[in-house]
Amino acid sequence: MTTFERVGFIGLGGMGRGLVKNLVAKGVAVTAYDLNPAAVAAATSFGATAASGVQEIRDNCRVIMICVNEAEDVEALMTCRDGLLAGSTPGFIIVDHTTGSPQMVAKLDRMVRAAGGRYAEAPMTRTPKHAEAGKVNVLFGGEGDLLDDLRPYFELYAENVFHIGPLGHAIRLKLIHNYIAFANVATWCEGFALAAKEGLDLSQVIGIISAAGGKSGMLDLYGQATLEGDFTPLMSLANARKDVRYYARWLEEAGLPGFMAEAVHQTYRQAALLGHDGESCTAVIKAYEAVTGVEARVEPKGQQGT
Repeated sequence: MTTFERVGFIGLGGMGRGLVKNLVAKGVAVTAYDLNPAAVAAATSFGATAASGVQEIRDNCRVIMICVNEAEDVEALMTCRDGLLAGSTPGFIIVDHTTGSPQMVAKLDRMVRAAGGRYAEAPMTRTPKHAEAGKVNVLFGGEGDLLDDLRPYFELYAENVFHIGPLGHAIRLKLIHNYIAFANVATWCEGFALAAKEGLDLSQVIGIISAAGGKSGMLDLYGQATLEGDFTPLMSLANARKDVRYYARWLEEAGLPGFMAEAVHQTYRQAALLGHDGESCTAVIKAYEAVTGVEARVEPKGQQGT
């Protein structure tokens, strides 16, 4: 039987909240921190202990998990005054669930090693609903012995734990995955807008696409909600834009042409400039609608014919 240590958890957004909920429900003591007091209150409501700040987590937890927006946020948590690396005790582990960049993963690993700790690269796939259900996918990049130490924790909130390869490989595969997913969203949003502009029956669009080669996981997840005007930010446009930006930068540094990547990046950036960063990634359709002057919408299924 595995004996679990107290876990420090920083970042209680859509994904982090679900992870903490599953850790606590399955017997792990968690000290949680977030800049949003409401997020901390939600975590304490299902049994986590609220931390007064990063320093308290650093001083009381050997295993520290981070799930925040950007790699630069992770770096700030480590290097800020009284941050995770200020006076840390050797032997600590930083588990980074954030979707960052290859450059930052290597940098963060060097920083943690220099402070006497171990850095675990562990980005995730799937959605906050999967996090709530304890069924995310964890992509791990690094040494097998570190994964062996962490796997019992991962299995409390993950359906699959994939050892992708050495450090840096997990974030690379995650960015490729996310780029393909968000490029897919941009393409069908463009198609939806064109269909609306040309007067097509939008109630048939998803069914026809999904009956052939255009079917996709993102369309299955978000297509109908998009047409119904539901832009609840399960995956925000801001995060989609960030991930595609990291991917485009990496592609350029790898020496490959990035025509498609930059087109997708600028498409999301345009939607952000129009004020949709805080909405779902599918709010990219609003940029196309601004050009066409037509909204691509259908009546919600429960309201059709009323």
